[in-house]
Amino acid sequence: MPIRLLSSEVSSQIAAGEVVERPASVVKELTENALDAGAKNISISIVDAGRTLIEVADDGHGIPADELELAAARHATSKLIQSDDLFHISTLGFRGEALASIGSVSNMTIVSRVQSAKEGARLKVDGGTAGKVEKIGAPVGTVLRVENLFYNVPARLKFLKTDVTERRAIDSLITRYALAYPNVRFKVTDGKQATLQTAGDGDRRSILAALYGVDVAKQMLEVMAIEEGLSLTGFISPTSLTRSNRKEITFFVNGRWVQEFSLTTALLQAYHTLLMVGRYPLTALFLDVAPEDVDVNVHPTKAEVRFRSQDRIFSFVQRSARKALLAYTPVASVSPQLWGSRPASTEPREVGIDWSVGHSSDQLSVDSDQLQNAEGGMQKAEETVNGQPSTVTSSFASVPLLRLIGQIGSTYIVAEGPDGLYLIDQHAAHERVLFEKLMAQHDKKVIPSQALLSPEVVTLPPQSAKALMAQLPFLNHFGFEVEEFGTNTFQVRAMPVLFAGGDPSSALRALVEDFEEDEAPLQAEVEAKLAARVCKRLAVKGGQTLTSEEQRALLNDLEACASPRTCPHGRPTMIHLSVDSLERQFGRRGPR
Repeated sequence: MPIRLLSSEVSSQIAAGEVVERPASVVKELTENALDAGAKNISISIVDAGRTLIEVADDGHGIPADELELAAARHATSKLIQSDDLFHISTLGFRGEALASIGSVSNMTIVSRVQSAKEGARLKVDGGTAGKVEKIGAPVGTVLRVENLFYNVPARLKFLKTDVTERRAIDSLITRYALAYPNVRFKVTDGKQATLQTAGDGDRRSILAALYGVDVAKQMLEVMAIEEGLSLTGFISPTSLTRSNRKEITFFVNGRWVQEFSLTTALLQAYHTLLMVGRYPLTALFLDVAPEDVDVNVHPTKAEVRFRSQDRIFSFVQRSARKALLAYTPVASVSPQLWGSRPASTEPREVGIDWSVGHSSDQLSVDSDQLQNAEGGMQKAEETVNGQPSTVTSSFASVPLLRLIGQIGSTYIVAEGPDGLYLIDQHAAHERVLFEKLMAQHDKKVIPSQALLSPEVVTLPPQSAKALMAQLPFLNHFGFEVEEFGTNTFQVRAMPVLFAGGDPSSALRALVEDFEEDEAPLQAEVEAKLAARVCKRLAVKGGQTLTSEEQRALLNDLEACASPRTCPHGRPTMIHLSVDSLERQFGRRGPR
């Protein structure tokens, strides 16, 4: 085939593929343009998750009428003049590709007016073809309307994700920019419903309260660190407030949202030994460095950066976050008190699990690393004792009647059976007990609920609220009574009787985290998956001290389970050391 130049239409669509991946990409580019223009009010309207309409209106400087057509052309920008300017970038946009790329895959309309003009101007771009500039009445600023996104690129349109997922991506993006620019008033409307509105008063903590609720905002720890040429501000969560994934770790560099692995690693290093494995902090950190010390021109979407002094930045972020953690949250000493006597409680205790302690899996009374090491060692012991395999025959085999001996490290229960020693993980065991009881009630089509004396009000980020809305029927089916209570706010009015005394707010937040981990949550084996997640969050935790009566009740319930050897997620609930293995270990049956 002969070599030929691509047409401007094809080359524009290729460029658009690098810049405009999904509706959230359009929102990002237009929001950054508004911020570069000095906007103090930004209004974003979305219809059909951005497929039908994305409109971003701002009160920034605007675009002169005689430059409007040039603004929609490729590689047209007011932010760069010569190549040396690439190494001193202080604006969010600089390539001059965004508007041209968006216009090539949509029906785009730009209406803008500068302060010195008496009237505004309008330009329409359809599939990369620009019309004529028209005079029109308009306020100072710019309104950019994007309709029918990807209408001329059906392959890209086909591979967009569900509306819930695309809206979640947009909401996640705007919440981050709202935190980064607290002096700007943001308003996001999905159809006719406002999903986010900030005051623009410069108070980041009030924005945190609007996004995550007042309780979460109060707990966040402020970071303020300055070093020669470096500044780090923002908020990090205490060790008692975590998430099951890294989605809530947010970094801005010179006002630009970036997804930089080295920064995330530095932050997690600051939490080293303070968090359980698989738990991550909630953070919003803003790093300012000299523009010449950071290269933002390394990725088409400008989502990645490169630092001139990578090690110095890494150390600075790690030290600053760690200092804030230790200042607000001193490291607790490891004192399980296994060897000393403990004064007896004067309060009466009922037989069963005490729900009033240890609602959060992060509030451990022993060090999480020690628990992980202990668990790993016990699992290894299960596999072999002195070279001999353990006597556990099946993961689903029943267990014999057990005699309680005691508790180790406020995490494991020690019991004696007719054929040896059993070590039981209290969290995994309680998960199994709750799961089988809940599923038994589900099979009988009756899951009794208990109304709360005082309903719990839970505020969630916009993207989490949308995920929860889709799952309300499943929650209500399992005995939770949850209803909308305002913008991104829900009220928990009742819980299953089985979980009476549990923390409904923590359970609801944890369930939303799990929903967000799946692209299409709970589409297969809906009831069993939801039941397993509920039980995991509401079971007693490692590090929670149980009375003898509570330990014995847990053993009795576990013995009655159909599959007592594993939790609903497949993790073992116990390991078994047979008498024969113990005798060999102590040299009673020949040399070791």
